[in-house]
Amino acid sequence: MKVLVTGAGGTLGRAVLPRLRADGFEVRATSRRPRHDPGADWAVVDLATGAGLDEAVTGVDAVLHLASLPNSRHTHRVDVLGTRRLALAAGRAGVGHLVYVSIVGVDRVPLPYYRHKLAAERVVSAGPVPWTVLRATQFPPFLDSLLRASSRLGPLIGDPAVLAQPVDQHEVAGRLAERLTAGPLHGIEEYAGPQVLRFDEAARAWQSARGSHRPLLPVRFPGRLGRALRDGGLTTTATPTGTRTWADHLDDTYGRIGAR
Repeated sequence: MKVLVTGAGGTLGRAVLPRLRADGFEVRATSRRPRHDPGADWAVVDLATGAGLDEAVTGVDAVLHLASLPNSRHTHRVDVLGTRRLALAAGRAGVGHLVYVSIVGVDRVPLPYYRHKLAAERVVSAGPVPWTVLRATQFPPFLDSLLRASSRLGPLIGDPAVLAQPVDQHEVAGRLAERLTAGPLHGIEEYAGPQVLRFDEAARAWQSARGSHRPLLPVRFPGRLGRALRDGGLTTTATPTGTRTWADHLDDTYGRIGAR
């Protein structure tokens, strides 16, 4: 099977490409800028304008759509309109399966970026190509970077009761390979890590792994957003789940102390 992977240079894309190649897929990857990789056929595509799309989808059996531009004034142009351009181009090319990667909670958590992701899901489901949507929870590197940002001013700031369920991006890559092999679901699947963690639990484990003794400054997020995050809007009971834990990520990143 020949698969076009959009957004192949991102966190998930860097996990997906070697997994697909190892599983025997022929891979064509897209980027907004030229790239050179002997393991993949790179195509230059701009979802914001549609440049390069028709050429990129020609001759592929499936499209794995990872590309996104979060929290930008161009998010709608790329994530929603760009997804529509991609779906239409794939339909014209006779592509048999479009897999779109979204986020658990886009239908429950009132974030502007999530509204764009939900709109893109609807574009895919209403489009001309048989489809699958895989909603994943947050990747550990994202949670890691969020904790770094939350501690820039000294104490680690956050709502201790916010719930997260981080999933290893390599395990998501494996699930995507399985979904490509299985064919179109014509529905939405959710995929998450094995543990639901409170923010304060994740933060204390992160501090221990880094040898940090900064205090945790609890700040309760207000309004509908805060309630959704505390009520588990970013988590799911769907199975199967990944197996790698937050402690595994900390161990890989910071050493054995992260597994304590």
